[in-house]
Amino acid sequence: MKKASLIILLFLIACVMSGLYGAGHNQVSYTVSNEYFTEFKFEQFEIAPAISGMFGAALVGWQASWWMGAIIGMFVIPFGLLIRDPRAYFLWMLRVFGLILITTIGVGLVALLISFYVITPQTIGDFVFRDKQLADPVAFLRAGTTHNASYFGGLLGILIGLGSILRRFLYLETGSSKI
Repeated sequence: MKKASLIILLFLIACVMSGLYGAGHNQVSYTVSNEYFTEFKFEQFEIAPAISGMFGAALVGWQASWWMGAIIGMFVIPFGLLIRDPRAYFLWMLRVFGLILITTIGVGLVALLISFYVITPQTIGDFVFRDKQLADPVAFLRAGTTHNASYFGGLLGILIGLGSILRRFLYLETGSSKI
């Protein structure tokens, strides 16, 4: 397979992986705070009331994150071209996507855990969202914090992925097993 077609395929894979991550991530976020979706995300993404709930949260997650795959791809896919062999390039890029995914999941989980210690009724005071009195503002903020942290996780994942490509390239170029 020529590298040009691999590039297109890799962009598609990155977008699908990002979209599936978002859909899965929102299943967790919805269990933390369904109100985060009913009072914010469903309206923001114009999700019809008939398809709300967990499926609606998955749909929001897909819409909110598939495009991150394109952004991730813009950075790592061209950089990966340092790996000359098309088969090695493709397989290494799949590995890089896995590293980015694991990093993003890890950052999101750490943010969620930290939010349980940092975001409490005492720390948020009289939080009101868009003039709406929330039933559970603590859970709402925890879900929002986890959501926002995942974007940071994606950025950190890109940096880790770029480092992985560079390491692989240097290993192939120098033949050193110390890298």
